Amino acid sequence: MIKHVLAAGAALALLLPAAANAELAQGAVAPDFTTMGALAGKPMQVNLKALLKKGPVVLYFYPKAFTQGCTLEAHAFAEATPDFAKAGATVIGMSNDDLPTLQKFSTAECRDKFTVAAASKDVVKAYDVALKVAGVPSGLTKRTSYVIAKDGKIVLVHSDMDYRDHVKLTLEAVQKLKG
Repeated sequence: MIKHVLAAGAALALLLPAAANAELAQGAVAPDFTTMGALAGKPMQVNLKALLKKGPVVLYFYPKAFTQGCTLEAHAFAEATPDFAKAGATVIGMSNDDLPTLQKFSTAECRDKFTVAAASKDVVKAYDVALKVAGVPSGLTKRTSYVIAKDGKIVLVHSDMDYRDHVKLTLEAVQKLKG
């Protein structure tokens, strides 16, 4: 029953206008977090502050692992991973999936190219990415991408349930940071 409600909620969310979103603003300081994630199926700790010491971070939230849009988005980020690395950026995908699911997703759909991490309720709230259906939290996250500069400030926010522009826009933003 819960799976059907979540599926219906995710489908309905695709129909909601993007203007209803209220993510963090460009120029805001990105909230720090430490959580568990996976790269190439191996569990690991993920800390934003530590990642920012290496360079900019593309932090993208996606609703649910192994759903069509999230799988296609993961494939697109995986294909672009060398371009992000060339620009000095780290890509981290986040959802509220459990660690075993993230471990499988990191290998099967992220193709061992980038880390996916668990978004706790606190992280979802801090980044204002709770997906609401008819005003009620669905337990999923909105599809929202943040580009966070090395100084911790958000330089790009893109929130759209259509996955197709997330890679292009975040890559352009990190390339501008490098340039």
